[in-house]
Amino acid sequence: MPGCGISRLYAGRFFLEAPQVITLEAIPLLRQLSRPELQALRFIAQERRYAAGQEIFHEGTPGDGVYFVKDGLVEISAGAGARRVFSRLGPGEIFGEMAVIEHRPRSATASAAGATEVYFLPRGELLPFIERSPGLALALLQQISHRLREFNQLHLREILEAERLAAVGSFARAIVHDLKNPLSIIGLSAETFDMPGISEELRARSQARIRKQVERISDMVGDILIFTEGKPTNTAIQAGDYRAFILELVADLRAEAEIKSVRIELENVPPATPVPFDPRRLSRVFHNLMHNATDAMSGGGTVYLRFDAGEKESVTEIEDTGPGIAPEIAGQLFQPFATHGKAHGTGLGLSICKKIVEDHGGRIWVRNEPNRGAIFCFALPLAK
Repeated sequence: MPGCGISRLYAGRFFLEAPQVITLEAIPLLRQLSRPELQALRFIAQERRYAAGQEIFHEGTPGDGVYFVKDGLVEISAGAGARRVFSRLGPGEIFGEMAVIEHRPRSATASAAGATEVYFLPRGELLPFIERSPGLALALLQQISHRLREFNQLHLREILEAERLAAVGSFARAIVHDLKNPLSIIGLSAETFDMPGISEELRARSQARIRKQVERISDMVGDILIFTEGKPTNTAIQAGDYRAFILELVADLRAEAEIKSVRIELENVPPATPVPFDPRRLSRVFHNLMHNATDAMSGGGTVYLRFDAGEKESVTEIEDTGPGIAPEIAGQLFQPFATHGKAHGTGLGLSICKKIVEDHGGRIWVRNEPNRGAIFCFALPLAK
């Protein structure tokens, strides 16, 4: 209206424009009409005025015609409850155009953002013009196609944003879930440490367990930062006693598994052959695989560890008595954010396992066998 500017939206930003009133013949979509056609169209066009916030048509009502903005600003919105505005239209722009090609209920609501005037062309009286004017029909179809592409792009952006937020949420839940286990051990060890009459030996073991779990949390955070930044890891790999490493690690794993009523059994003694590895990072592989196993056995169960050394590599297998892994997702388990039926977690732990094993020059895989649980395997090259 005179003296009032209107806001237009371009690329997500609002710009203040000078007030503008557009005549019917100046509307871009109608410029190709002949003078007699414009005169006849002017005869059927209805000028309507709306106050700020007033609805022009409502979602679900019959599509009875097409609108052009003469002056002001129109908001197109949709959704139940809290409505979302997904388009703002100024002078000369068309809305409600789907009513021309289909006689169906409106899919959105149009409202006046401020004092607004529109031209309304009833569907029944507009159709004869379209039939007589191929140019108008083509222009209208191009406008509809352009509007559909805009809505498709908006919809795709919303889907991608929703997926991104869901991934962030799952990632956060996975981190919290991974932290629960060491925190539980720290809590139990702290209670033991403060018990009256406790022996110095048990107190020292509790203190050592707390220190180890704190180091483990620090390593987990470091691994997550490395994973999210995509930087290569400088792993301190040296030939060491794999058997001694496993026997010491199993004692810690058993203390953690007992919290979830899970037993850990060694089916055979680890080979004494020297294996190049980083104890700190390789222990993370065992912890992650053990977490997957205990999560799969909510009512308790058993985890079996077995070892085999060939001429070039040492193979470790971790098998649980859970339900196993669905074959259709077995090939995706080591991808980031993949999961295999756990109530929590995203598969980030398995992605980190894969990275750690490959940093050691090894390989990791999973297999299923009839009437058995999940079997995770990884191989490390032997010392030369």
